[in-house]
Amino acid sequence: MGAGVIGVTSAYYLAKAGHQVTVVDRQALPANETSFANAGLVAPGHSYTWASPRAPKILLKSLFRDDQALRLHLRADPRMWSWCLKFLANCTSAKARLNTTRKVRFCLYSQAALHQLVAETKIAYDGLKGGLLYLYRSQESFARGAATMRILQDNGLDLRLIEPGEIPRIDPALAGATAKLAGAIYAPTDESGDANLFTRNLADICKEAGVSFAFETPIERISREGDRITGLETRRGRLTADAYVMALGCYSPIMARPLGIKIPIYPIKGYSLTLPIRGSNRAPAIGGVDEDKLVAYARFGDRLRLTATADFAGYDTSHTPGDFRTMLASARDLFPEAADCDQPNYWAGLRPMTPEGTPIIGPTRYRNLWLNTGHGHMGWTMSCGSGRVLADLVGGLKPELDLAGIMPAAA
Repeated sequence: MGAGVIGVTSAYYLAKAGHQVTVVDRQALPANETSFANAGLVAPGHSYTWASPRAPKILLKSLFRDDQALRLHLRADPRMWSWCLKFLANCTSAKARLNTTRKVRFCLYSQAALHQLVAETKIAYDGLKGGLLYLYRSQESFARGAATMRILQDNGLDLRLIEPGEIPRIDPALAGATAKLAGAIYAPTDESGDANLFTRNLADICKEAGVSFAFETPIERISREGDRITGLETRRGRLTADAYVMALGCYSPIMARPLGIKIPIYPIKGYSLTLPIRGSNRAPAIGGVDEDKLVAYARFGDRLRLTATADFAGYDTSHTPGDFRTMLASARDLFPEAADCDQPNYWAGLRPMTPEGTPIIGPTRYRNLWLNTGHGHMGWTMSCGSGRVLADLVGGLKPELDLAGIMPAAA
């Protein structure tokens, strides 16, 4: 269930393990929702949990200001309040360290799986290696970044502190911005790529391996009998299988609720902006993040993608040009000749966030229903590892990775 990057990678690894697989999705194409226009960073170097000691103050300020990276729009929605309370409970130093540790280990495992998949399939996705730059505008934020990066280093990630004068050696496009920067953290093994292109091309590879896709097939209800799922009731008829995988992102809690399964996921809206790169433009050589403004950027061939903001606004994907001002300002400030800012392509999508920031992968109370959902802002980074772990669990194998904090506790 679900043809986003998580659903399609799950299908790939299940088919590779010898299963006969059908993917069901309400959209006409794969990767047409959360995976449509995301940041594109494969970034273990940015796997910090959002639930941190600083987060409550930022969310509180966002009630009165609209320039915060995390923005809270309170609604009369009990599920939102319940999720926010769980999120706040994770905003301690100890839990932030634990959740970040779990995330970075999973991200590194998944990145290795991505490299193996690319080597096996030769899939095209505008992939770009050479690392990512995490840029800091103030000495205070740079010092804070240097202190927190030790959590990632302790778990095997190569990170390097870079002085402003060294930044253009890594990416010449930033030569004119060094006076505005206090420094950077360089993650030489991080990378980028178009998650939408990857998912669509992987779906084609899956089809060649015998995977079936039922597009434009909304799931209306999941039928059950005792401790087993018996079928999917769709607008195109009933679909049955021996086993079912729920990879529906933000919509997983909605579909799971009638089954008596509570999944702690809430949609967090993000905004993305895609700009064309012309022959005369000087686009960045590698991707990165403007940390003080939390604007991510990545180059996909002749396109520049910028993303920003975590909007706690429910199931709302609406947007206005004003929502993209910070991204455009950051792009013009850091690399004014990178792309044509007068021809923006706007988009907003929903990240399926858990309070801890870690995904939910594993079995449920139903013997033939598994979850692979809740990847938040790291779905692209975690996709291949998630698909591989899911296929191991469905096949009765023990995953290579410790799944503490990942397996559902009481689904």
